[in-house]
Amino acid sequence: MTLRALYIDFNAYFASVEQQLQPAWRGRPLAVVPMLTDTTCCIAASYEARAFGIKTGTLVREARQRCPDLVLVPARPALYVQWHHKLVTLVESCVHVNQVRSIDEMWCALSGRDQQRDRAVQLAQSIKHTIAAGGGPYLRSSIGIAPNVYLAKVASNLQKPDGLSVIEQHDLPEVLYALKLRDLNGIGTRMEARLLACGIETVQQLCAATPEQLRVAWRGIAGQLMYDRLRGKFDTPGNSQRSSVGHSHVLPPHLRHEPGAWAVANRLLQKAAMRLRAYHLVASRFCLTLKFRNHQGQRAGWSEEVALDATAETRSLLQVLQLAWHRYPRLISGTRRSSQQDMQPFFVAVTLVQLSSAASCTRSLFDDNHCGRLDQALDHLNLKYGKGTIYFGAAHSALQAAPMRIAFSHIPDLDLEADQILD
Repeated sequence: MTLRALYIDFNAYFASVEQQLQPAWRGRPLAVVPMLTDTTCCIAASYEARAFGIKTGTLVREARQRCPDLVLVPARPALYVQWHHKLVTLVESCVHVNQVRSIDEMWCALSGRDQQRDRAVQLAQSIKHTIAAGGGPYLRSSIGIAPNVYLAKVASNLQKPDGLSVIEQHDLPEVLYALKLRDLNGIGTRMEARLLACGIETVQQLCAATPEQLRVAWRGIAGQLMYDRLRGKFDTPGNSQRSSVGHSHVLPPHLRHEPGAWAVANRLLQKAAMRLRAYHLVASRFCLTLKFRNHQGQRAGWSEEVALDATAETRSLLQVLQLAWHRYPRLISGTRRSSQQDMQPFFVAVTLVQLSSAASCTRSLFDDNHCGRLDQALDHLNLKYGKGTIYFGAAHSALQAAPMRIAFSHIPDLDLEADQILD
């Protein structure tokens, strides 16, 4: 009885939700996009679209060229969050969900007789049937079962879509040899380069490496953790501490100029400040990032970090944004600002880091807390009557920009972040 984890990965999740709700789109190549413009990227693609080489990150212009009949659907993040909670409830009716890993991934601990292969497979099939009955047949999932969570996630990727794979202790490590290094979670471009530099070119070589060799490759204890995971040792993933709060947005064409980027940055920061207060946190560092692009597609980036007294007050943070904006780049990729008409901002991000508990923050003796009371009033009105009911005026021209987004590791709170809730 070595099976301890069951991992559920919903296939092409955003696209699958859209196909489930719109029968006319079923069986057709479909891509979910942030906006209906050729200059943006696909954020999800159905398996019918993937057959044309369309995937997350593919430019819409390129996707249209590959598949002229492609259905483009504007993203509806609030809807995907609502369905996420519904799916968690359906899985919970079969087995307890130990941890939600992302909007479309979760894992469940196996105990007792469910650790036996036949029982674990039966449980996985029951989950699939429950999802199909309560959610719909297009909400397919790939389920992996293994001795630990890491290997269960690996197993969930072995058969897609709608797969069910089991890795048992006696299968290790040979069952992994057919995989590429990048197929393993946690090994991206940079990590692969470090492994290659250490003489590890295949998963078989990775599994044969000593703990000391992996410590060198991972530059620390993470190497020992990988060594243990590949051998089926069970470890319970913890809930990571929140290290940052922020928002980013690809600018729509009509806002791709300095005033537009400024308005969007203000809107993003006001949203981030409200979230920071909801989490009862304060930030001690602010980072502003902009990316630029000219008509030939050449890109350049700029960022500015500012240290500040720990705060979650919107007005104080906006003052820091204004300070950073005064340093807006006068030289980008060798082009003087006076001749920068071709260098347009197309991406803005604001990030609040060095977070700590608001309860542990010592206020200034000279602070009368007017800003704190103002923020309480703003938050109350916006939560009661809808986001954007009241705001600082610099964000006015960007009120329709930067809607709610779903990051890999962050599932938005609909009450706090959604611009509107779908019925």
